[in-house]
Formats: sequence, C-alpha cells, structure tokens
Amino acid sequence: MSDTDRDYDLVLWGATGFTGRLVAEHLADRYGDGALDWALAGRDANRLAAVRDSVTDRIDHGDADDADGDAMDGTTGDGDDNATVPDLLTGDAHDRASLDALAERTAVVCSTVGPYARHGSPLVAACVDAGTDYCDLSGELQWIRRMVDEHHDRARERGVRVVHACGFDSVPGDLGTLLLQSHAAETFGAPCSAVRALVSVRGGGFSGGTLASMVETAAAADRDRAVRRVLANPYALAPEGERGGPDTGPQRGVRRDPETREWTAPFVMAAINEPVVRRSNALLGYPWGREFGYRESLAVGRGVGGAAVAGALAAGQGLAAGALDVPPIRRALDRFVLPDSGEGPDRDAVEGGSFEMRLFGRGASADHPAGYAVEATVAGDRDPGYGSTSRMVAEAAVCLARGETDTPIEGGVSTPASGIGLPLVDRLEGAGVSFEVSAREGAER
Repeated sequence: MSDTDRDYDLVLWGATGFTGRLVAEHLADRYGDGALDWALAGRDANRLAAVRDSVTDRIDHGDADDADGDAMDGTTGDGDDNATVPDLLTGDAHDRASLDALAERTAVVCSTVGPYARHGSPLVAACVDAGTDYCDLSGELQWIRRMVDEHHDRARERGVRVVHACGFDSVPGDLGTLLLQSHAAETFGAPCSAVRALVSVRGGGFSGGTLASMVETAAAADRDRAVRRVLANPYALAPEGERGGPDTGPQRGVRRDPETREWTAPFVMAAINEPVVRRSNALLGYPWGREFGYRESLAVGRGVGGAAVAGALAAGQGLAAGALDVPPIRRALDRFVLPDSGEGPDRDAVEGGSFEMRLFGRGASADHPAGYAVEATVAGDRDPGYGSTSRMVAEAAVCLARGETDTPIEGGVSTPASGIGLPLVDRLEGAGVSFEVSAREGAER
C-alpha cells in the first residue's frame, strides 16, 4: 500500500538487533537523502537512539536534533535540506496496544524480531487490523502456516499484503523461480515443468536468528503433533484443499547433479524455501502448472573431494537435526550458544561472505517438442545470513511502501514472488544482489 495519510512510509521493528541495525544502515545509505519517511522501533529508547546516531553518521548530513523521546523530529541539523534521519518509536512485542499504535502510523512495518513464533504474532495481527502492509525475515514454516490460517482471508479482504520470508530464506529461490518462469513464458510460450536450484555459500554462516528459529521450530514440533504434520508436508503453505503434489520434500543424503556433475548435499533452508515457492505458484493461480516441481540442494564440488564433502555435510546435518530433537540440548543451545539480541559476526565476516544460487528449468511444448532450458542465477556480494538478508528485507519493505508490486493478488499472507514480484528484482539489482537469466532450445534432461 501507499498511504499518504500515515506519518511514515516505513517503520523498522527490531532496529536494535544485529540484523535490524544492518537494515537501518542500508536504508540510511540508500534512502537517507529524504526519499523515505521512516522510523526505528523497539523496546529500548536509549538503544534506539544509539542506532539512530550510527545511521545519522552514515547519512553524513548532520546530527539528530534530540537524543531521546518518542516520534522525534527526523530533520538533520545541517547539510542537505532534504536529508532526514529516522524518528524513534517504542513498543513491546507482547503489548498489543503499543503495536496497534505503531501500525496505525505507518504504511509498512518491516520486522526483524525473531523467533517469530515467540515474538511475532501480535504484530502481524496489529498490521492486518490497521490496514498496514508487513514484511519479515521469518523462515519458521509452522508459524507462517499459522499466520496463513489466522490472517490470510481477512488480509485479502482488507487489501493488506503480509509478506513473509523476505531474506536469504526465501528471496533467491522464490524470485529466481519467478524470473526464470517469466522468461520461459516470454521466450517459449510456456513455463518450465520443473526447476531445481543449486546453492553455493562462501564465508559467512547462519545468523543467530536462523539458529534460534530452528531451535524454536524443533521445540514446537516436540510439543505439538499438528506442528510435526505441517513440517512433514512439502505443500504445507499451499491453500487449504490443495496441499499435495509431485514433490516429496527436501533432498536427503548425497546426490550427483545430472547436468553439472557436481555432488550435492541437503540444503537446510530447503525446508522453508521449497514450500514458499510452491505457495507462490498457488497464489499466482498456478501459472507454472499444478504438477510443477521444485527442489534445492547445496552444491559442494565435483570428483572424490566433492563426494566426501557432500557426505560429511549430509551426516553433520543429520546429527544436528537429531540433536535438536533432544530437549536438554535445545535448552543448552538457547541458553549458552545462540547470540544475544544485538550480537553477530564482525564487519569483515558480514562483508566478506557471498552466495550464488543457480536455477535450472526444463520444459517442452507443442511449438518446442525438443524441449528447452532456462537458467537463472541469483548472487549476493555479502554474507547471506546477515549482509544480503538485510538488503533483501529492506528493499522488500520499500517496494511495499511505494506500491511497487506487479502481482495479480491484492492482499493476503503471501510470499516475495506473489506479494511483490519482479519489482523487488529491480530494486535488489542496485543493492548488491544480482539476477541473470538465459534460455536455449533443445535441452534434454
């Protein structure tokens, strides 16, 4: 939505967390020239003020007028008259009244506060009630399914876009598939019947939020059989009555890619990314077909060395998953291992990492009986868990704030591809995440 009656285009909720600070920095770097009316929000006014001071330095047009307070004026003290620094808003993730007040003042809320199953539900409800668009970084399958069940119909009626999974999970796979299939339709008149994605990650690692979400998900599955059923269904995010199809779930064990000849291991993010892509297909009206197949793998290399690495990774992930099923281990991880709010890797680690996802689509049609192949590449020049993720969710929020969407749906609990679409590709192209696509005829699997 784009609501000129609101005080802000965008409110960043969770700005004092590690990822939240990176999102704030990106917004200041790219939109601090006055192009965006925005605010930082969280529980602690003093910590928010410190974040604002740091982003004000990045804008480099002067200091904030005041160091404390709620909804302070964001005009800079000198320099560019159009430059602004964000206002500060305080609230509590579990105080619905404060969240209602926050949601009513902005066109979009961008949330980086996880685990979302523990801290995120009241804010989504507040945004739907206020008619405010919302995006987040959640990769918690069971929680996203709960938000679908609780809010999709009402959000659709009110024209509110609730867009989950706007980070490394699941923007590369979701938008990469949308770009690939759009190119296939334009070039060959028909989509690809199946897409597979190979992911490579260099440097970096999992964010604390991702690890905390994994712990939270394992605990929820231990408590609730219904959650276990959701996690076991590859189509858990599809509309009710349509939660079935040809895909059987994420890769298990070691495989060799039939085309690149690379050895692959299970990709831990596939558990959320694959259902998100399937939901996109469903919400868009099945433009890729009801029998469309999608899967993701972690590419590790060729030859004996690649096979050994793939085997070690598959075994390690199996052990980790087993460990998360043990309650004492989960509690120890939550207490002693996971980083506290506001903590994360050093700047060199964030800026030194990168990722690449290569997507391969295959199809055939009456006009192209020999078949065709479409390939897309999505690459990020920073650590995927923090650096690239922060840019992805920031640009998703800006797209929503400016009404830059090109999908047929007008609202509901959606995905990056179905809730925003290709305009997010355009924004990310200028923000350190690149997209490429190519096609050829006569491809055979």
